[in-house]
Amino acid sequence: MPHLLAQVTATAAATLAALLPGVTGDRSAAVDPSRAPAPACVHHYSDWRYTTVVNDCDTTVSVTVDYTNGQPAPCRTVAPGGLATFAGYGFDGNHVVGLSACVPATA
Repeated sequence: MPHLLAQVTATAAATLAALLPGVTGDRSAAVDPSRAPAPACVHHYSDWRYTTVVNDCDTTVSVTVDYTNGQPAPCRTVAPGGLATFAGYGFDGNHVVGLSACVPATA
């Protein structure tokens, strides 16, 4: 029985690694080095559907989310104590790797 359990565990691990390659890869690879990181007082919380950004700074900040696969994210301006919602990481192994400062587009 222990041999069967080890075989099932190894098979499950190999299957997950094949289906979710972004989870085991280098998550910092998608961060654009030309963009400045968001201030340390800005935090994010991610799940499969949404990424919530919280501004704990004393000033308004403009931030965007950096993802494993480099998918684009809008630049959002967040007031002190405010929240902004971005796309989550979905089911394809794409994850948030950080927050960057940005300049909002003008209309």
